[in-house]
Amino acid sequence: MSMKTKKISLIFFSVVALIFITIFSIRLGSVNFSFIEIVKALFVKNYENEILKSILWDIRIPRILIALMVGGNLALAGVLLQAVMKNPLADPGLTGVSAGASVSALIVMIIYPSAILFMNLTAFLGGALACGLVFLLAWKKGLKPLRVILSGVAVNAFLGSVTGLMFILFSDEIQGVLSWLNGSLNGKNWTHVYGILPYTVFGIIGSMTLVRDANILQLGDNFAINLGLNIPRKRLKLCIFACFLTGISVANVGLIGFVGLVVPHMARMIIGSDHMYLLPFSAILGAIVLVLADTISRTLFSPIEIPAGIVMAVIGVPFFLYLLRKTRSEERRVGK
Repeated sequence: MSMKTKKISLIFFSVVALIFITIFSIRLGSVNFSFIEIVKALFVKNYENEILKSILWDIRIPRILIALMVGGNLALAGVLLQAVMKNPLADPGLTGVSAGASVSALIVMIIYPSAILFMNLTAFLGGALACGLVFLLAWKKGLKPLRVILSGVAVNAFLGSVTGLMFILFSDEIQGVLSWLNGSLNGKNWTHVYGILPYTVFGIIGSMTLVRDANILQLGDNFAINLGLNIPRKRLKLCIFACFLTGISVANVGLIGFVGLVVPHMARMIIGSDHMYLLPFSAILGAIVLVLADTISRTLFSPIEIPAGIVMAVIGVPFFLYLLRKTRSEERRVGK
């Protein structure tokens, strides 16, 4: 079996796994249903159990579709940011994109609710500004992983203080978005699905057009310059799509961290660094991870739900510390 065939097979099996996990997630919740009941509710026209049909069609399926799209979006954003910075520690959360998008969306929801239709665009712009600020602070004859992390911590701390100030100034209005701030998919319906779907399709298609640019950046600036390519422009294109994918995700479900960090690293270990395969595989793997996290969030302490963002933080923090330790060890070896 050739390497190309092997990678295509991995993508195919990941799609099959995603389908099975999605069906499994539909089955579980505060009330569990059998597969036969689910099939009847979904495909039998005059099925008598209207409550079951309502739970599936109005609550679980829209919520899972949102999780699929957001998980894929955040994973793709992580891959693109890592390609820009050639840094395995880059992700929308650490580079300030998520925090910038959440503060922008929060301002719209609380201060300018009449502009709610523009929240996706506002979140995208907020994330792009925060990411640009992190890059500006971290730049010193290039981008080093540790400087990016420290700059990201500083920007995230500043944006966190802005969120805290809004908690004080708008204490009455902000109670309704506390769950959203922690990255919750609770209460998502078909309106949210239709709202994020066209943006997600555009973001995924746009990301796949950047395969060649991402692969070239991975080879190093000198190689790209020798080919006569405009490196800043290529980095800017990847950053714009990464911020766009993050912005539309944060605008719909709030802050869900570490998907863009954990998933691309796992995908790279399994399928390699060629973005032709890494991008679609990461999107599928991101969808799987977030669907699983959301399933855990609504079943672990059922009937009480915890936000999926908290579940991802529990998974992601140890993984981030492992990556940080590994990266610093590699830097020491290179230094020697």
